[in-house]
Amino acid sequence: LRLESPPFAGPWSPDSVKTELARLLVQALQKLEGTLVPSPIDPEWVSLERTRDPAHGDFASNVAMRLAKLAKRNPRELAQAIVAALPASPLLEKAEVAGAGFINFRLAKDLYLKELARVHELGARWGRGTLPQPHRVLVEFVSANPTGPMHVGHGRQAAYGDALARILEAAGYTVGREYYINDAGRQMEILAASLWIRYLEACGETLPFPANGYRGDYVLPVANALRARVGETLRRPAAEVLANLPPDAPDGDKDQYIDAVIARGRALLGEAAWQDLTMFGRDAMLADIRGDLDGLGVHFDVWTSEKAFADSGAIDRALERLREQGRLYVKDGATWFRATEFGDDDDRVVIRENRGQTSFAAD
Repeated sequence: LRLESPPFAGPWSPDSVKTELARLLVQALQKLEGTLVPSPIDPEWVSLERTRDPAHGDFASNVAMRLAKLAKRNPRELAQAIVAALPASPLLEKAEVAGAGFINFRLAKDLYLKELARVHELGARWGRGTLPQPHRVLVEFVSANPTGPMHVGHGRQAAYGDALARILEAAGYTVGREYYINDAGRQMEILAASLWIRYLEACGETLPFPANGYRGDYVLPVANALRARVGETLRRPAAEVLANLPPDAPDGDKDQYIDAVIARGRALLGEAAWQDLTMFGRDAMLADIRGDLDGLGVHFDVWTSEKAFADSGAIDRALERLREQGRLYVKDGATWFRATEFGDDDDRVVIRENRGQTSFAAD
């Protein structure tokens, strides 16, 4: 409770009523500072509870009993002084001393009726706060990788983030909702490789599916849509695709194998076609994600692409600045950021052995 907080004008709820009564008690105690109560006033002394019996009013406080020993006063005498010092308030019908020194508060009879009228008058604006100075807040949430459909965990993030954004708006903030699209890096490459293999299958090629690929059935309709758009221009013979690839799991390393498939796709299709393939898969996944979010009633003001950062050179410039500051080092063929110098448990890889940037680098 801030001692300088202004009188509360509504909307009234049990919690806001309790806060306002506490403020009135603090003001009364401040009037008695140096005479009946010690100085300065500690708001922690003020306690308020709903009464168990409506015959005793709506709220009760034992503040006089808590302060009696410190003030060297009879609790009931101190309670009477506090009631006499209470500022006038439209909130109260009356305050009275009861028992050994309790202060009982009876609220104005029409308090909640007036607030119900305000609810009717203000409609959706009721309960919304204002800030003395405008504050802008960016809430980034969900941001599921566009490599597959949303799952129930993403749904929880959507509900939580949207509720938080609505609460901030109701409190008076100007809120922006951002979806950060992780459309750069290795996971997108794996999606592209998975989509290409399914596309080749749709074209009639027979080849094994990578152990580290995206095996979900959701890739199949995307592959069919890709074939409908480009025909067989991306088709390459299975023997050409598989020639001299390292063994896949379980006999080999699944990461090395999928990286080799990605490299083979780039080589056979060309960089431009490979990027078009990757973006086709990304856009299909984002369309699915947008549909689910629309069904949940969750909408974003901006969809920010990680790939756009990479294409603009912003990530390279950031890494170069860290390199100039001595924050990066090379170990085991990878480039690491000295995160432990800033309190992290471990240093973090920003460039892998295969020269690919990590998502941590983009972040």
